[in-house]
Amino acid sequence: MCRSLLYMTVLCSALHLLVDGLCVCCLYLMASALSTSQLVGIFLTYNILAFLTQPLTGLLADHIERKHWMLLTSVLLLTMAVMVTSIVIHFSLPLVGVMVVAVLLGAGNSLFHVWGGQQVAVHTGNDIRALGTFVSTGAFGLSLGIVFFSWPLLDVFLLLICLLSTAYLNLYLKSDFAEVIDKVSEKRFSLVFVWLSLLVLMLVVMLRSLMGETFTGEISKSAGIVLLIGFLSMAGKMVGGWLVRSLGIVRMLVIVVSCASLCLAFRSHGLVILLVGLFAVNCTMPVTLYLANVVLPKHEGLAFGLLAAALIPGYLLATL
Repeated sequence: MCRSLLYMTVLCSALHLLVDGLCVCCLYLMASALSTSQLVGIFLTYNILAFLTQPLTGLLADHIERKHWMLLTSVLLLTMAVMVTSIVIHFSLPLVGVMVVAVLLGAGNSLFHVWGGQQVAVHTGNDIRALGTFVSTGAFGLSLGIVFFSWPLLDVFLLLICLLSTAYLNLYLKSDFAEVIDKVSEKRFSLVFVWLSLLVLMLVVMLRSLMGETFTGEISKSAGIVLLIGFLSMAGKMVGGWLVRSLGIVRMLVIVVSCASLCLAFRSHGLVILLVGLFAVNCTMPVTLYLANVVLPKHEGLAFGLLAAALIPGYLLATL
């Protein structure tokens, strides 16, 4: 991977951490002013918009010509969300103000994720190491926002998002990779095979989400444990891509799925088993995204969005 592509992947991954951290930080800052039922409603609104709309924003990412406008729009929406959060808290505005924040955060988050996933996949030729790195950092960003949520942290997140977005745009508009044609090898599959494959991958993502929530749901969460969970989730997704490059997809999946299954069966035997299982489950994340890009060449945004949307049913099943 050339230096400019490595720099691009690092920038997108850092932005992923910051965007997810900013979103959860905003929500937690408003949480103290809400009742339990209102809090559930706001988080559901945010998650539905942030994840279930990604197939639609993914289609937009695939077809829009000047894709950097998606990043700029996302940053604008997130900035507006921070401003409205300040107004809502300062003036103790009713639930409608809080709902506006959730909508702005969800829309901005959705646009960013498919933009970033599509850019990394296209410009690195669907490099599974780059995919794993990009998707990994959001988990740690969430844990940082949950543990350290505060106005200073929110301001730092927003400032860094603006600075790194500017750095990305400077790189994108001035370097050769702005003109790179999708290097993912385009294979011709029948329509039935494509959608059956995507359905299977989405079911795998749902199962993975369910297993991940099962592991974390049985852990007593202090601040340190929340950070550890976020770090292990990030590390698993990142390491998974490198394991595939070393072992191949089949051998890697046999190892990590066996490990995760054993940890699930013996999850009552302590914290270490739960954390190892969580790490192993997350190792499969870049594999599903890589395969989705293979069966949907030149539609990487849609592939990313479909798998992101599949996370929510698994999350809801584990929560219920």
